[in-house]
Amino acid sequence: MNSFPDSLNDLIDEFSRFPGIGRKTAQRMAFYVLNSNDNLANDLSNSILTLKSKIRFCEKCYGISEDKLCMICSNPRRDSSTICVVENPADIYTFEKTSIFKGLYHVLGGVLSPLDGIGPDQLEIKSLLERVEPENEVLVATNATIEGEATCLYLANLLEERAVKVTRLARGLPMGGDLEFVDDATIMRAIEDRSAI
Repeated sequence: MNSFPDSLNDLIDEFSRFPGIGRKTAQRMAFYVLNSNDNLANDLSNSILTLKSKIRFCEKCYGISEDKLCMICSNPRRDSSTICVVENPADIYTFEKTSIFKGLYHVLGGVLSPLDGIGPDQLEIKSLLERVEPENEVLVATNATIEGEATCLYLANLLEERAVKVTRLARGLPMGGDLEFVDDATIMRAIEDRSAI
């Protein structure tokens, strides 16, 4: 048991809730905030509050935006015939860093996971079906996990009934890996070598 004051323990506990942040790292972060000037704490808390009050989900793709439509959906130069389906908004920026994909996106908000109680109704699948036209290509870019593959196959079955071309990222991505941690060259290769499902 440590002898930190309650307020310091509370901050360590809060930092520990972040993905990838263990107790030791959270402790270092809390001490950094404690030892820095008051501006850091104020700026950090203001940035978090501003983020939570300004950021919303794009009404079209469910990515993140400060407006009704995100910068990608509101850009008339994007190729509206290709829609890349991703699990979460962060995945969009993984693709955007490569500057190779010129289409639009659609965020599912997760993947099918019956053990976790996540079925088709808990994801943005209905809104995807409302967006696609028979001449569209839908590039399914879910993570290479069991749940990601199950979601991909589920979407492929639904979309093929509508005569939509469905493709999947090429297999350069590691099984069990998250798109967020894949390097740009691998993402570029996976987009270029995508194949029909």
